[in-house]
Amino acid sequence: RSGYGRNFLLPQGKATLATPENIARFEARRAELERLAREQLVSAEERAAALRDFKLIIHAKAGTEGKLFGSIGTSDVAEACTRDGFNIERSEVRLPSGPLRMLGEHLISLHLHADVDVPLHVTIVAEE
Repeated sequence: RSGYGRNFLLPQGKATLATPENIARFEARRAELERLAREQLVSAEERAAALRDFKLIIHAKAGTEGKLFGSIGTSDVAEACTRDGFNIERSEVRLPSGPLRMLGEHLISLHLHADVDVPLHVTIVAEE
């Protein structure tokens, strides 16, 4: 339907004509985006390799039965990782069973990239 393209897509800037110049521009942009995606994947894999053997220890106030006063959420885990030298964003932390509410060891996941997930051992100990 040439009228749809001529009357709507082209004037709105949602499409361009497939001229050799536009095709070359598109291919260059696609190559640049693929290069950036590869760099992000390599960066995430390097961060994952550094985090593989890392065990995070978080100190929190708790009652006598091991139940925390409050909970440990994604922002708390991200802050603790950053404090220990790993730049982790809150959005990268995955807590499969919700916020951590008990003392002890917990296994959570860090989602560093669409293709890179890293398990992280978190130990919550009581503050003195």
